[in-house]
Amino acid sequence: MREQDLRKQKMQAQLDEWRAEADKLKARAKGASADAQLALDEQITTLQRKIDEGKSALAALAEKGEEAWASFKETAGDLWDETKAAYEEGVSGSEPKT
Repeated sequence: MREQDLRKQKMQAQLDEWRAEADKLKARAKGASADAQLALDEQITTLQRKIDEGKSALAALAEKGEEAWASFKETAGDLWDETKAAYEEGVSGSEPKT
């Protein structure tokens, strides 16, 4: 399997994991105090937006194929870092305060 295909699979798996974590945060928010719900909702929204951006970038890469790979590798790092940071912020700040 080509490096490009392996990276796409790895990125998709990571996005799926982050999506599952966002779903867990939503469930936690339901049982939290009103203030905690607001904070969690904001974190979840940010995380979901970044995940959607990552999925869009991955889909665009699949459509464009080989010629887009070099360009994608250059810009993917930034997008991936932003998504990871949103995930980590969402998870670390996810403990509801009751």
